[in-house]
Amino acid sequence: MKTKLLLLTALLSVAIGVSQNPIFTNVFTADPSPHVWPDDPNTLWVYTSHDEPGSNNHYGMTGYHAFSTTDLVNWTDHGRILHLENVEWAESHAWAMDATYYRGQYYLVYCMKEAGIGLFRTGIARSDVPQGPFTDLGYVKGVEFGQDPAIFIDDDGTPYLYWGHDRQCYAAELNEDLMSIKPETYVDLTKQLTHVFEGPWVHKRNGTYYLTYPGLTPRRWPEKMFYAVADKPLGPYTFKGVFIDDFEGQSGTNHGGVVNYKGKDIMFYHSAWLSGGLSETRSSMADYLEYDKAGNIIPIIPSKKGLGKAERTRVTMKLEAESGFAAGGNLYNVFVDTYLKDYSGKGYVTNFDNPYDHVSMLAQVAKPSKFRFKVRYASPEGESNHNILINSHLYREFKFPQSKTFTEIDFGIVELKEGDNLVRIFKSDWKPSKGELAIDYIKLEQVFENE
Repeated sequence: MKTKLLLLTALLSVAIGVSQNPIFTNVFTADPSPHVWPDDPNTLWVYTSHDEPGSNNHYGMTGYHAFSTTDLVNWTDHGRILHLENVEWAESHAWAMDATYYRGQYYLVYCMKEAGIGLFRTGIARSDVPQGPFTDLGYVKGVEFGQDPAIFIDDDGTPYLYWGHDRQCYAAELNEDLMSIKPETYVDLTKQLTHVFEGPWVHKRNGTYYLTYPGLTPRRWPEKMFYAVADKPLGPYTFKGVFIDDFEGQSGTNHGGVVNYKGKDIMFYHSAWLSGGLSETRSSMADYLEYDKAGNIIPIIPSKKGLGKAERTRVTMKLEAESGFAAGGNLYNVFVDTYLKDYSGKGYVTNFDNPYDHVSMLAQVAKPSKFRFKVRYASPEGESNHNILINSHLYREFKFPQSKTFTEIDFGIVELKEGDNLVRIFKSDWKPSKGELAIDYIKLEQVFENE
C-alpha cells in the first residue's frame, strides 16, 4: 500500500508540473461550474467551491472562487466571491454552487446549512459583474434540503432549478425573481436517474437536454459520473450510462458541469490530483466532451493532458482592492473612489491620510508557493511611500513613483504560506509621501520551480 501511494504521488507530481490537469494549481477547488456569458463570448468563467488545505472533512468549506480565461491556458483567480460570514441565515457547509446571467445581472446559486436548523438551503446571491463579490439575497422558497443546486436558463428565458442529495434528485421551474419555485412544476427525477446520488447539471445540445450527475453503484464509493437525456428540461429523462468511470487519483466525490466554449463542449469536474489523493482537498479538472453520431456522450478518460493547449496552465490571482470585507479583506480609514478613470472592477481605494490607514486583500493558496507580486496604482501628485505586510512579514521601502494614470509596478517575488494570506498596503509612518496613493488591484502570478 505504501509503495502504491508513493508511486501515485510521484505520478501526480509529474502530471501537475507539466500538464493542464488539474487546471488550477494555486488553490484547492471543487464542484466547478463553467459558463460563457452572452455579453462576452470570448471569456470562459468557472465558479468553484474551496477546500481548506490540510482538511480531512468537508465541514470546513466556507467560500467560493471565480476563475476566468480567454485561451484555456492563462487563468485569473478573482479570489473569494462569497463566504459563509457574508450569509446571515447560514451556519456551515458552503458546498456545491452554480451561476447564471439573468436579466442583466449575475447570480450565484449555492447551498449552505441554515442556522439553528441544520438543513441545506439553496441560496441566491447577486452581482453586477461576473467576478463578484456577490451579495446574498436569501434562500429559494419551496426547496427542501436544497443541496448541490444547478440553474438552467432555457432558450426562451425560462429558469429551472435542479438539486439533489443522498440518492435523490429534484427539479422545478423558478419564478421570475429566482427566489422561489413554481410548486406545480416540481418533479422528482430520482427513479429516472439510475445510481443518482447528488450534483445534477443540465446542458442542451441539438434540442436534447443532457442531465449529468455523480452516482454510486450501488452506494459504493467513489462516485462515477452518469447522464440521462430528455426532450424537455423537466423530463422525463432516459438513463444512458456512465461517462467518467473510476480513475487513478480520483476523490471520493465527483461533481461538475458542461459548457460550450468557442464551438466545443468542455466537461469540468474534480479529482484529488493536486493533493496527492486526499479526497477532502480536491482540484478542478477539464476535458473535451465528445459525442457519437447518435448524440451519446463518449466516455472521458482523465489524463494529465487535459485540454492540451500547452504544457501547463498558469493562474494569476487578481484581487480587487475595493472588494474589502466581501472578499475576505478590509478597508480601514480608506474609501472607494471612481474619480480617476481606467480603473478595474468597481473602483479603487484611496485616502491613505494617517499612519496605518490600509487596504487588505485575501489570497488563498493550496501549498507554500512563490508568486510574482504586482500592484496596479496611481499617484498623480508625486511619489508615494507605503508599507506592505504579507501575513507577518513586513516589506518596507515600497515606493510608488508618480503616475497620473493607473499603471502596474512589479515588486518581485514573494512567498505565500499554505491557506489564507492577507496582503495589506498601509501608509508609512517613517517617510512622508508627496502623492495621494490610489490602489486598483494586486496581482500574484504563479512562479514554477523549474523556471
